[in-house]
Amino acid sequence: MLARSLFLAGLASAAALVLVTSAAVVSAQDDSKKPASVLDFQVKDIDGKDVNLAKYKGKVLLIVNTASQCGYTPQYKDLQAIYEKYNDKGFEILAFPANEFGAQEPGTNSQIKEFCSTRYHVEFPLFSKIVVKGPGIHPLYGYLTSKQTNPQFAGDIPWNFTKFLVNKKGEVIARYQPGDKPTSEKVSGEIEKALAEK
Repeated sequence: MLARSLFLAGLASAAALVLVTSAAVVSAQDDSKKPASVLDFQVKDIDGKDVNLAKYKGKVLLIVNTASQCGYTPQYKDLQAIYEKYNDKGFEILAFPANEFGAQEPGTNSQIKEFCSTRYHVEFPLFSKIVVKGPGIHPLYGYLTSKQTNPQFAGDIPWNFTKFLVNKKGEVIARYQPGDKPTSEKVSGEIEKALAEK
């Protein structure tokens, strides 16, 4: 009887050990799946094709949520200007249309693409319209605005044309308000500094 009790106790301990070990493995796997940088995300371009942001490793990025009917919409011109100035040095602008603020981006992806091309001659990458704040927020913007993943520059997007500067390793190194012009000395100076880093 005693031997049987010891045997059953041993089995229970072994089962508990297996469960704990399994939980630790799952937890470790979950941690490894968590994005460590902007480069760990996949998004869709303006034509609906998948784009892995890892393709931008080694480049300095300016990530912007955009809109076609906003008081800041003329910043497309400024964005295109800094894109032309720094693109051949390893700089990219990633524009994400969003309709959360004043419903100022009501168009379809094809309408947005047409507007940006004909009105502002945009050549930098445009992506499919996404949600950048509130229910349904895109995982990339969840990462950019969460205190857990981006403590230094976290916080809800306040309006269209909020900008995040990302270094060559995919780390967020600056955040700019909608009113900060992309061609300002403040923004362009920090872009140049990031481009100069090895």
